[in-house]
Amino acid sequence: MKAQTLNNPTLFNRLPIAEISLLLTAFFWGTSYGITKEALVYTSVIAFIVIRFGLTSLLLMPFYWRETRKGQTKDWKYALPTGAILLCIFLAETYGVFHTTASKAAFLISLCVLMTPFVEAITAKRWPSKNILGCALLSVIGVLLLTQKSIGWMVFNIGDYFILLAAFLRACMVVTTKVLLDDKRLSPLSTTSLQANVVTLGALVIFFASDIQVTELFPTEWSFWLAMLYLALFCTVFALFAQNYGVKHTTPSRVALLTGSEPAFGALFAFAWLNESLTLIQMLGGGCILLATFMATKQKSTFAS
Repeated sequence: MKAQTLNNPTLFNRLPIAEISLLLTAFFWGTSYGITKEALVYTSVIAFIVIRFGLTSLLLMPFYWRETRKGQTKDWKYALPTGAILLCIFLAETYGVFHTTASKAAFLISLCVLMTPFVEAITAKRWPSKNILGCALLSVIGVLLLTQKSIGWMVFNIGDYFILLAAFLRACMVVTTKVLLDDKRLSPLSTTSLQANVVTLGALVIFFASDIQVTELFPTEWSFWLAMLYLALFCTVFALFAQNYGVKHTTPSRVALLTGSEPAFGALFAFAWLNESLTLIQMLGGGCILLATFMATKQKSTFAS
């Protein structure tokens, strides 16, 4: 009887693997803003992107070639547009983090939660359901409370506008990935590898076209390389793989809602690792985000009928 239970595949199938992977993505992304800001002390934005995605490409190359030999990457060309969008996302997001605070960046980037249902509605030609809009609104309110420190802190600078652009591009990225890759024979791992290659090559073109010293590709501080390894392995390889997997197994709006919980995980990381304290209103905001996240996993309909 015990053997039958262990061998029953339905037990594993019932686990919300896509949702769990997206929540882990939100956690890693939540920690990435502070780490990115520290890493940018040692190099430029373009060099940072080249290094981060260059490492990602190297890590994924053996897996991609293995799937290529098995004939599982014939639809590779459909992933290229998503890689181009990803390059634009990281250009805008990294420049944004460089020019603004990590907490403000975390709030503004989460606005993709609110943008995605509307971008998805354009492709589906149907209006998002009230449940999805309600979850998105609750999540945004939660992030606002979580990052609220003083009245009038929302003063926009050039970095904030870059983050807003990145949020919109994130929404476009999720929907585009769903439209282009939903019925294609291309694994999330191969998709992530192709996207990383496009970002690396695109950033290299911009790097050599700009007046940037080659030495910025080779910082000597060991703390920088530890940060880059963490960002490449967890915040890029795993996160993009999980996002691509999630898009294939759930709706774009739910992907945005789940990954939109990253500011909550960022606050928890700061509290546990950096000894930062949370006010009552910030804890309330974190609770709103977690509630919206839980509600998102229970939603069955993205659009109004």
